[in-house]
Amino acid sequence: MASYILEGTPKTPSVLFDDSTGRLELKGRSIPENSIEFYKPLIDWIDRYARDPRPSSILHVQLEYFNTSSSKCILDLFKKLELVRGTGNEVTVLWHYEADDEDMLEAGEDYQAIINIPFKMIQIEEVDGK
Repeated sequence: MASYILEGTPKTPSVLFDDSTGRLELKGRSIPENSIEFYKPLIDWIDRYARDPRPSSILHVQLEYFNTSSSKCILDLFKKLELVRGTGNEVTVLWHYEADDEDMLEAGEDYQAIINIPFKMIQIEEVDGK
């Protein structure tokens, strides 16, 4: 299986899914014109990864903003990771949010409440000097 890497754009996050280390990253903005089309390859990758995952997988989510349709796709991604965890593997979500971004913190807490994966909320300094 190969890692999945995408460069971020103004509308889509950068993606680094490394099957050799179990490190998964989503960073940037997620406002694609078609969220389902954008996230389908990511969800398919996790489906394949779930067949032979690392003993420990960590998903780093560091999104500045995501739209409603992206939020559903991100939930689907978390649900796939629940299956990885359900087979006895360790899965953790590190939810990064800027100190002044209460909406992003609340979004992480909302996911944490409905997904059976340990979440860690990580407050970060503002990026890009905003």
